[in-house]
Amino acid sequence: MNTAQEASATGRAPTALRRQDLHGSLSDPQLDTMNFLNEVTARYPHAISFAPGRPFDGFFDVEQIFTSIRRYLEHLHSQGHSAAQIKDAVFQYGPAGGRIREVVAEWLRRDEDIDVPPEALVITVGAQEAMILTLRALIRDRRDALFVASPCYVGITGAARLLDIDPVPVAEREDGLHPDDLARAVRAELDRGRRPRAFYVVPDHTNPSGATMPLAARHALLDLANELELLVLEDSPYRLVSPGRQLPTLKALDRRSRVVHLGSFSKTLFPGARVGFAIADQQVSDDAGGTGLLAHELGKIKSMITVNTSPLSQAAVAGMLLATGGTTVGANTGTSAHYGAAMTRTLDRLDERLPAGFRLHTGVRWNRPTGGFFLSVTVPFAANNAALARSAEEHGVIWTPMSYFYPTGGGEHGIRLSISFLTPEQIDEGVARLARFIAAEVPAVV
Repeated sequence: MNTAQEASATGRAPTALRRQDLHGSLSDPQLDTMNFLNEVTARYPHAISFAPGRPFDGFFDVEQIFTSIRRYLEHLHSQGHSAAQIKDAVFQYGPAGGRIREVVAEWLRRDEDIDVPPEALVITVGAQEAMILTLRALIRDRRDALFVASPCYVGITGAARLLDIDPVPVAEREDGLHPDDLARAVRAELDRGRRPRAFYVVPDHTNPSGATMPLAARHALLDLANELELLVLEDSPYRLVSPGRQLPTLKALDRRSRVVHLGSFSKTLFPGARVGFAIADQQVSDDAGGTGLLAHELGKIKSMITVNTSPLSQAAVAGMLLATGGTTVGANTGTSAHYGAAMTRTLDRLDERLPAGFRLHTGVRWNRPTGGFFLSVTVPFAANNAALARSAEEHGVIWTPMSYFYPTGGGEHGIRLSISFLTPEQIDEGVARLARFIAAEVPAVV
């Protein structure tokens, strides 16, 4: 008996809710973007997809999960934990702040030159939860202003929307973010009577544009944050899977506790673990004279959202870190070389399939990231959902409209390409199909 028959038999109509009576974020197209990025490939199974920013799964080995959990349990035994304590570590809920903070703190010291005590960390369900916790703690009401580099990762704008926060975009230039542009945006909000509170940025190989912030700009941003009493929310998941020596993180350069670093093991280890973290070593004081760390406040919020991060996922991640001596640099050498080669191959194929004469005539161009998963192509036509459908159905290639990543509009002529999930042969054929699609679209506008 189906729902309609059931309703007829009982005389009760099925409950129907009106979308306009639900939270306003559920009508916001931004919240559909993440699902699109995860599902679009399945919609067109015969197309080559440059859409998902997923790690290449050729590096994954199922047995490694079990080996890593065993390695962590052995570590606990070597640290003097009893059998009951070891069982508790994987079967029970555990502290909201996380069970593996000491292991992660050691990894941060070794790989990122970030020296913070374990209690300054919160182990989260991916970096996405770290964003939500941090925004909920820092943004008190609509008088507080959150700034985001634009274009930006949809996870931060979606999290903000869920919390009724309207982010203030700070436009990236073609060579990346300029701190002076942030200063102007902050002063404009001050003139409106608002309190500038935090600025979200991906300084390394950003999603979606692939841009990297130069070292001088990093120092300038930290000086500006101190001058304006602004916190910087740093999200940098691609640096340790990119080739070559990376610039120091903002947190490694931070001498005044201005940076809350939002981290993830999804790219460096494996995404299915859903383990991330927040470094929140800022001091929080109250009117009674008490002080504590911002991480403790984030832990209180987490205890009411996810209670704690999966102990099994934490064990797997900790075991992987312990197996490599508390570092992922060596373990990711092959990974970063693979992604670097994929980026180079994509850029080379673009040069071949869309040569300089064609680009000069049409205005088609792209940037040349030195790492990460993404690059941005500018085209002379509207790179919207209708164009994406034509690309997938008629040419067998999928990409992401850059307009998805602009909080208040923009990017209408941009295409984001993700190079992370494809084999070399798929890159070759995918770029060939993309070039045919662009060539087919261009005559209508040039």
